[in-house]
Amino acid sequence: MAEPLRDRARRATSWRLRMNGEIRPHYVVCGSDPLAYWVVRALLATELESGRPRITLVVPERRRSDGPDGRDVPGIQVVRADRLDEVTFRRAGLAGADGLALLHQDDVGNMHAALCAQEVEPRLRLVVRMFNTSLANGLRQLFPDSAVLSDASMAAPAFVAAALGEVAPTHFRHAGRTLYVARRADVRPTDVVCGVADTRDPARTRVLPADETTADVVLAEATGQPPGTELAARRLVRARRRRQPVVVLLRAVRSFATRKIGIAVLVLLAIIAALGWLNARAANVGWADALYLTVVTTLTGEDPDVAKPVAAQVMQVVLNLAGLALIPLITAVVVDGIVNARLALHAGRIQPARSGHVVVVGLGNIGTRVMAQLHDFGVEVVAIDKDPDARGASLAHRLGVPLVVGDAGREETLRSASVETCQALVVVSTDDGVNLRAALNARGLDPDLRVVLRLFDGDFAERIQKAFGIGISRSVSYLAAPAFAAALLDRAVIATIPVGRHALLVTEVQVAAGSPLDGRPLAAVAHPGAVRLLAHARAGQKANWSADPRLVITAGDWLTVVARRAGLTALLRETTPPPPEHPPATPAGPPPPRVSEE
Repeated sequence: MAEPLRDRARRATSWRLRMNGEIRPHYVVCGSDPLAYWVVRALLATELESGRPRITLVVPERRRSDGPDGRDVPGIQVVRADRLDEVTFRRAGLAGADGLALLHQDDVGNMHAALCAQEVEPRLRLVVRMFNTSLANGLRQLFPDSAVLSDASMAAPAFVAAALGEVAPTHFRHAGRTLYVARRADVRPTDVVCGVADTRDPARTRVLPADETTADVVLAEATGQPPGTELAARRLVRARRRRQPVVVLLRAVRSFATRKIGIAVLVLLAIIAALGWLNARAANVGWADALYLTVVTTLTGEDPDVAKPVAAQVMQVVLNLAGLALIPLITAVVVDGIVNARLALHAGRIQPARSGHVVVVGLGNIGTRVMAQLHDFGVEVVAIDKDPDARGASLAHRLGVPLVVGDAGREETLRSASVETCQALVVVSTDDGVNLRAALNARGLDPDLRVVLRLFDGDFAERIQKAFGIGISRSVSYLAAPAFAAALLDRAVIATIPVGRHALLVTEVQVAAGSPLDGRPLAAVAHPGAVRLLAHARAGQKANWSADPRLVITAGDWLTVVARRAGLTALLRETTPPPPEHPPATPAGPPPPRVSEE
């Protein structure tokens, strides 16, 4: 389809201005949840050659959740639209933009938006959030210059590792080496590449400490064995199912009938017992004969006897009436009990007693990934979700994972999942209130329970951590945002290392001529708490993992670093030449790319 003339003119003008350094790169972000918020924050903290990028955020007219969605972040342009189509993208200035991020939690909707965006700007860097892997592969074929990422896949290993008390199973291959994150005590000293973090004090995790020997979490090289597989397997706590038929029977009886029918049956039995006792005293018989007379009179009745005393006749009539009422009640109890028992089994309320398992609350994108990975590790899992048709419900049934349908904030729901005897509780629903109630109620059942809590608000998470002693609280969006932002900027993030509430990035940066680091020693790259150098490589040469810190950096060198987001931003500033004070004249060169009218 032919590109509109105004869009072609805008792209040509944008190309010439960017060549002259007169405008900043422009990125469009479409999303309405915390992931969009953190991606916008990460982009605003990025320094490029031509300055900080311009950000346009496309959000719905009304907020769809109470969490941050980026529309209140200062320094960005906000476009409100409920539909992502060509009209909306032109309003957002997509023609001539450098990249587009589609971050809605709707795979099909994101694919449709990508097709609409291609009509506005064919040559566009696309970053798309996807959960379904088959759709992701199809999108990559349609848009070769695209990055299809899943925030759930990125964050799930961190939740799994936290639930099992392990370091996040981060492993990657770079420059001929396979590196992985591990405890220092679990690797040989010769395999340690660098120290990553000191986590011995849960209240004060220090990342990239100045003294690497104090770091108990390290980045190590895998030498001959799969990275950390055997050590991790030894540290996994396997679930043990305790078969307790009596407990299961009591739970089944408790849920066998409704409360009203149970009360009616108990009251009627009490009346029959009282009348039977009075009838026995009137007839002056023993307890065995009294029981026989009462049961027979209640269930079958007796032949009328006018010679009996009046009191005995009255009690006989009342017992017969009680018997008439008892039979339908017994029928109602049986029918109601069968129905309730089937519903309880289907909802997972009747479960055998367990210990050592992991309870996962919320079977959305992240909860489904966590459940599947724990199952792959051989750890028994019990899932809780208020929706029987949640995204991960079908997978839970296929894997044989028991699913308790109910409100995880209620104590009885947690007891149905045997939270009081589990090894960890992973709370990853999309409702911060439900997550917090579930965590606190679970701690009430077991004060020593390991809780992995997902909270969207970072400040709120830190306050909860201090106030209630819940030592682990993670935000999926915070962990995944750096990779999305880097993909939008067309920068290759080699790996993301989650440590507590921190996210460290492993990336490769090239030193440009005239930059502040050009001509300085390698020792100037590292900054304690922010950046640590892993490897150095001259242009066209192999990486040197033990380079001399006194080696002088030259233009074209590649630096492999592990850094925090702020540290990486500062490093990019030091590897990029400063912008010219005055924009140079338009250089003689090739014209802007032509677009075919056909």
